[in-house]
Amino acid sequence: MAAYLSPLVFFFFVLIVHRFTVSADSPLKKTFIFRVDRFSKPSVFPTHYHWYSSEFAESHKILHVYDTVFHGFSATLTQQQVDSIGKHPSVLAVFEDRRRQLHTTRSPQFLGLRNQRGLWSDSDYGSDVIIGVFDTGISPERRSFSDVNLGPIPRRWKGVCETGTKFTARNCNRKIVGARFFSKGHEAGSNAAGPIIGINDTIEFRSPRDADGHGTHTASTAAGRHAFQASLEGFASGIAKGVAPKARLAVYKVCWKNSGCFDSDILAAFDAAVNDGVDVISISIGGGDGVSSPYYLDPIAIGAYGAASRGIFVSSSAGNDGPNGMSVTNLAPWVTTVGAGTIDRNFPAVVTLGNGRRISGVSLYAGAPLNGTMFPLVYPGKSGVLSVSLCMDNSLDPKVVAGKIVICDRGSSPRVAKGLVVKKAGGVGMILANGISNGEGLVGDAHLLPACAVGSDEGDSMKAYASSSANPTATIAFQGTIIGIKPAPVVASFSARGPNGLNPEILKPDLIAPGVNILAAWTDAVGPTGLDFDTRKTEFNILSGTSMACPHVSGAAALLKSAHPDWSPAALRSAMMTTASTTDNRRQPMTEESTGKASTPYDFGAGHVNLGLAMDPGLVYDITNTDYINFLCSIGYGPKMIQVITRTPVTCPAKKPLPENLNYPSIVAVFSSLSKGWSTKSFIRTVTNVGPANSVYRAKIQAPKGVTVKVKPSKLVFSAAMKKQSFVVAVSADNQNLALGDVGAVFGCVSWSDGKHVVRSPLVVTQLEPL
Repeated sequence: MAAYLSPLVFFFFVLIVHRFTVSADSPLKKTFIFRVDRFSKPSVFPTHYHWYSSEFAESHKILHVYDTVFHGFSATLTQQQVDSIGKHPSVLAVFEDRRRQLHTTRSPQFLGLRNQRGLWSDSDYGSDVIIGVFDTGISPERRSFSDVNLGPIPRRWKGVCETGTKFTARNCNRKIVGARFFSKGHEAGSNAAGPIIGINDTIEFRSPRDADGHGTHTASTAAGRHAFQASLEGFASGIAKGVAPKARLAVYKVCWKNSGCFDSDILAAFDAAVNDGVDVISISIGGGDGVSSPYYLDPIAIGAYGAASRGIFVSSSAGNDGPNGMSVTNLAPWVTTVGAGTIDRNFPAVVTLGNGRRISGVSLYAGAPLNGTMFPLVYPGKSGVLSVSLCMDNSLDPKVVAGKIVICDRGSSPRVAKGLVVKKAGGVGMILANGISNGEGLVGDAHLLPACAVGSDEGDSMKAYASSSANPTATIAFQGTIIGIKPAPVVASFSARGPNGLNPEILKPDLIAPGVNILAAWTDAVGPTGLDFDTRKTEFNILSGTSMACPHVSGAAALLKSAHPDWSPAALRSAMMTTASTTDNRRQPMTEESTGKASTPYDFGAGHVNLGLAMDPGLVYDITNTDYINFLCSIGYGPKMIQVITRTPVTCPAKKPLPENLNYPSIVAVFSSLSKGWSTKSFIRTVTNVGPANSVYRAKIQAPKGVTVKVKPSKLVFSAAMKKQSFVVAVSADNQNLALGDVGAVFGCVSWSDGKHVVRSPLVVTQLEPL
């Protein structure tokens, strides 16, 4: 396992690299974000804006002023100006604006929301909760966003409905209670994407209207109303609805089609959403490079802290760089980080080869079928030319592929775009083969010609057949929608994996939710593939990604918040984590898609969310703002670094806290790989009883292999006067003989039960080489 840089070392490393990559006298202007000590404002200035524009940057260069989750401003300046401002004693931190990327009807049922029964069918459940969605905007005309039979907007709501291109005040209603768009960071400076209209020759709207589709999909996944006869060209037909159909939506458009999302705009959206009065923030956005910045250099982490510290639940996508280890992003412990799992629905396609072999795949192709006709099969990649094997633009020779089914390797270009390349070259069909990094994980695509995706192993065997047979042939049969697939859930191959690359003592992802082949509402601005050449129109689309998993948890949090309005964001997360399932619909341990082997907490965190159980978790692990500050002290952050995140000055305890003692619902024991003999680590946890006042819970331990675990006390007694109880988990391991296996860790769990509730915490034991 890789060693970890201390925050201070990382901080200076970032500064050194930055100074060597940008000339100090460069005339280029870039956008930077400045964290300023708000208490330093001279009284002569009536507002912080007057101070910033007078002392730091001219008013026309300031893009955003932040005053809620963050204090400071963003501006477009030269490096020389930035260096000068950075020396001001009131400036706590400076970071360059960075581009982020999106982490792109049975799923609510699969969460434990069974058909119209029990709590979730109550008439107005969730209608008092407002979900803020940070994404690409919304298509307000979709049935999913109807306000029929919804009551008045909650009185505390202070947001607005911003108007713009093809978006008027009438596009907001009692369902979409507010809508804003943020483009200043996107358009300003040499590190920005440029003007909104016409960028990359695509359609875009300078307004909250969605030109991409992603935002419409995530918003309706979280809180879409019931829509009957929903489908994507006949696939997944039935009733589409979000997790919290009565919850209100507040739209914050921070991402723009084909050009991403900028930190300065995201931070401004956090500021606005908190002031507007949202209860939940859903943000399916991340770095996209598998690299996580320290919290004090990460505007998403900073904005999320500002929200969480005011009682707002923030859920984020874990990223799509799985199955690689240590690929999970959005790591802040005050954010609920969501990975993706499959549901029990699939869209199978079967490839039949000329030798009689049948190979299973997946497809959402809805055009004219091949009707069993066998066509010549070719793998052009046997030429050894990478662009040809990937079926990149203009790479295929019509003389080689015309009239044939073509095998294309996945990667480097959109999956559906490869099919268009095949079609232009005269091919009649495509088989999209996973590479070894994708393994056997498959997602469906609405292809433009007969095509399907197959796993890495099957792809290799198909290529071998096409290369060795004198007359290779194949056909593809499309089997529509199949329900009741087993096993499910399975951890999606693409879902980002742990361990946590910043602080391994905090397990990430926190949990998983449905994120594969999810049906939800779609924009009419683009076709179902999102590609400019796709002219098809559809009201619903099927997408996969941790982007789809995140809003499932956002909707779940809205329902829990409606049922328990006094619960903190940490308590809401704890309820979902400690009741999450680690088994599939065969009642077997969950597997992971890329290999078919058993999955671990590095894949699924605490497990797959089960909202039916989360409603009544028995006990919760709560976390206060002071707890988070002590955690930041424990990982080596000084008061100035912490103030960048918390907005107010802090003082660390005289005795340095331990990061593993943050009252998290999971436990990670990190031992030194250089230690000899047995070592013991102790973890302090405190639980709050949210069930019957007079309850007795007893500990149950499932110790990882080769590890000894003890819990003291082993019995917790609660009463009306005693709602909180603390306990210690002691984990002992023989450092020299700890068999950690392929993933570098062993796994177990600690559970508390009163006979009705089971409050489960995953336990991870690993080793790292100290710096």
